[in-house]
Amino acid sequence: MVMAAPAVEGAAATALRAVLRRVGDAAMRSGRNADDVRVVAVSKTKPVSLVRQVYDAGHRCFGENYVQEIVEKAPQLPQEIEWHFVGHLQSNKVKSLLAAVPNLAMVEGVDNEKVANHLDRGVSAIGRKPLKVLLQVNTSGEVSKSGVDPSACVDLVKHVQLGCPNLEFSGLMTIGMPDYSSTPENFMKLRSCRAEVCRALGIPENQCELSMGMSGDFEQAIEMGSTNVRVGSTIFGPRAYPNKKQ
Repeated sequence: MVMAAPAVEGAAATALRAVLRRVGDAAMRSGRNADDVRVVAVSKTKPVSLVRQVYDAGHRCFGENYVQEIVEKAPQLPQEIEWHFVGHLQSNKVKSLLAAVPNLAMVEGVDNEKVANHLDRGVSAIGRKPLKVLLQVNTSGEVSKSGVDPSACVDLVKHVQLGCPNLEFSGLMTIGMPDYSSTPENFMKLRSCRAEVCRALGIPENQCELSMGMSGDFEQAIEMGSTNVRVGSTIFGPRAYPNKKQ
């Protein structure tokens, strides 16, 4: 009998394994376990086939930056996936996002009360369980970036906690500088925001997640305390942007 040759693992699955090893090493350097850090595989601009390849390798947490992409991909993939919407969410896109992605696990990017209110009403309207949210903080001060100013972070957290019963405040997120020159400063700023928020709310810091770190700086972010890293091109390969999406 001729034995079938073993299936060759795809490049994205191989890259995922390499990333998970690096995450584990960085976690050890910070005195934690690899299980303490969630890896969100961000598949922006990539086809469903590549997402499926990474899913078949055992990964279950995926992210998208554009509503148009997540509402197209999610219905084509297993419900077991935990989807994260990452980045600025326009309030007029909330309804379509919630309707199309019942397995939406978290929104990483609530940056103002209007979006929080729309999400809260949307979750209530469809009767799903409370939605976990991370508040995006603009730690670099760049005008081009979304995110609440660090000085207004506590007020926005209190609004979500007290005024949005269908949302579950889970922590803070930020995006470092594109050239990584000020990444440590940005990450330290987010840690300071967390300390301030936890003092104001009277909760321990380990109950407030830190989402910081992407393909170019996720190891440094983990060493500085990140509990959630968003890794895209290092897993899926360089991105192509044929059309601007929202």
